[in-house]
Amino acid sequence: GMLKALFSDGVNIITSCKTIETAIAEINKNRPELIFLDVQIGNKTGFDLLSQIEAKDLNVIFVTAYEKYAVQAFKFSAVDYLLKPIDADELKNAVERMQKRLSKIETAQKIDNLLDNMKAMNAASKRIGIHTVSGISYIAVGDIIRCESDINYTTIYLTGNKKMVVAKTLKEFEDLLAEYNFFRVHNSHLVNLSLVKNYYKGKGGYITMEDGSNIDVSTRRKDDLLKKLSGI
Repeated sequence: GMLKALFSDGVNIITSCKTIETAIAEINKNRPELIFLDVQIGNKTGFDLLSQIEAKDLNVIFVTAYEKYAVQAFKFSAVDYLLKPIDADELKNAVERMQKRLSKIETAQKIDNLLDNMKAMNAASKRIGIHTVSGISYIAVGDIIRCESDINYTTIYLTGNKKMVVAKTLKEFEDLLAEYNFFRVHNSHLVNLSLVKNYYKGKGGYITMEDGSNIDVSTRRKDDLLKKLSGI
């Protein structure tokens, strides 16, 4: 009802369902182009629904009261979500983004990645969806050695001598990766602590990473870094 009130013309609402079972039946029957999916549906979740429907090639916008765990998963998989209470402008933007969507295949990949991430309790095997010029690349968190900032761009250095440049700030990656054992050792550097080989003392000192790169540690982050390294 609340969503209906926020919609203008051009969006034809087929139905709204209160349980996962009725929703699955409706989706399989009507193959809607877009579904708004709440994270919590009765005693089940929207993820339960997604893993049970036949067609993954529909567009989904999640709707959730702020729940850190879920929002983190959406950001990781580059999936659209709206926070309750829903803002009319944000709703409109989300629907417009959907209408411009590149391909159904990409949406299906996002949903598969999201479901994998919800299952992957092991942080290193979680994959993060990164927008590149050619589409979205999914990268295992454990393969990211470090992220280096260059104003509004970030270069991600990966194992196997690979790297990619992304139009996102380092702060955005810090927010995504902080709880997966990544630490900002310097204004321009976020590193995967699991891949730090050595720490060399000095004013701030520097660390050597698995790939042989040396990275300065800023003086004010040194104590926190040493605490974190000794905790590993």
